[in-house]
Amino acid sequence: MATRNIHPDFLFLLEFKEASLIRLYKELRAFILDIYPASNEMLYHTHALTSTYSISDKLADSFCMIPIYTNHLNLGFNKGTLLKDPHQLLTGTGNLIRHIPIQTGNDFNNKKVKDLVKAAVEFAIRDMDKPTKVTGTTISKIKAK
Repeated sequence: MATRNIHPDFLFLLEFKEASLIRLYKELRAFILDIYPASNEMLYHTHALTSTYSISDKLADSFCMIPIYTNHLNLGFNKGTLLKDPHQLLTGTGNLIRHIPIQTGNDFNNKKVKDLVKAAVEFAIRDMDKPTKVTGTTISKIKAK
C-alpha cells in the first residue's frame, strides 16, 4: 500500500469533513496511489475539496480525481468519455468527465475499478503532449488562509 503523507493545506480542510468521509477518502487515495505510485497529486479547493492524480505536473494530464463534497465523494475520470467502460461503471453527463459514486470501500476496491484506473493511466500516458520530469510529488494549489 502506498504511503504518502497528505499535504497539510489539504489535511486542514479535510478535517472539517465527517470522520466516515475522511476514512473513505484516505482509502480511495491509497488505492489510486497503489495503482500508480509515480502519479503527481494536485490539490484544489473550489466547489469541492479535490485531489487530482496526474502523470505530469499538469492538470491536463490527470487521469483521475477525488472530489469531496459535503456528504459524499466520487472517483472522477478526467477523460471518462474516452475510456472503454465495459462494466458501465461510469456515470455523468459532461463532455469529458465521468465518475463513480463512492459510498463504501466496496464501490472501488475491486478488479473492475482497478482495471478502469489502469486504463485511465495508460490513456493519459498516450495522450500526453511531452514527457515530464516531475513524478511522485504533491502540488498544492490551495491558497493558505
